[in-house]
Amino acid sequence: MNAMATDYDSPRKIDDDSGQEGFTDTLTRRPDPSAGGIDVDETELAESIELPGADLSGEELSVRVIPPQPDEFTCSHCFLVRHRSQRVSRASGRQVCLECAA
Repeated sequence: MNAMATDYDSPRKIDDDSGQEGFTDTLTRRPDPSAGGIDVDETELAESIELPGADLSGEELSVRVIPPQPDEFTCSHCFLVRHRSQRVSRASGRQVCLECAA
């Protein structure tokens, strides 16, 4: 196979009729950032943001809690419920997952 070496550092040759435009053409064609845009209501936006420490005493969560299954265990290090195939027993008798054992 006879491959010709390419000099990637040399400037590219661009034909004027190739449809490619220069950097200055792109700058003059850019839209004005202050024109148009998305109209945002600041009041509505501020009401939708939850701040840390906000009073959530009136909120209710509806989460269904499923107890650990017979083929699962709770890691004694990260306290995540894992499948028994992820279990590693330590000499201390504590059961940890493979991620915490590593």
